[in-house]
Amino acid sequence: MKEKELLKLGYKKYEGETYDVYFNKDICKHSGNCVKSNHTVFQLKRKPWVLPVATEQESALRAIKGCPSGALKYKLKDSDEIEP
Repeated sequence: MKEKELLKLGYKKYEGETYDVYFNKDICKHSGNCVKSNHTVFQLKRKPWVLPVATEQESALRAIKGCPSGALKYKLKDSDEIEP
């Protein structure tokens, strides 16, 4: 899926240095997996609540892949593909 399509579906983009995170609050099931998996990138009490920190990339991508609802997605800066 392309970024333009994702944004039309209601995803918000959080830009990072090495990867971007996309989040759709309307489909989030609030499982808390993202916050439990990586509290550095995902912090509910912070604005913005998603901060794609480069040093946390591997851990953050694992957290995003563990999102049961599909509300979180990511794109590496050197890729055109949005995952998962």
